[in-house]
Amino acid sequence: MQFLVFGYDGKDDKAMERRMAKREAHLAGVAKMKAEGKALYGIAMLDDEENMVGSVMVMDFPSRAELDGWLKVEPYVVGKVWKRVEVFKAKVPPIFLP
Repeated sequence: MQFLVFGYDGKDDKAMERRMAKREAHLAGVAKMKAEGKALYGIAMLDDEENMVGSVMVMDFPSRAELDGWLKVEPYVVGKVWKRVEVFKAKVPPIFLP
């Protein structure tokens, strides 16, 4: 089952510092999940000054429970980078799949 995940960064003065502190761990986890077929796409959301303010990810997990399990250990969640997370069921058309 595919999911669209929106992770919104905090807006406080330390938000970018938290993001950068967890970025390598986040990217390493995403690379592993991409190799496993669980992470399909990911992008950083930018503000008008092109600062990262959040993330959008398209994930593929067998169930919502397994997606929630990933979110419990995701470095951006654990490290309080993403202050709000929205999840939607989604379907990527085959033409866009790798």
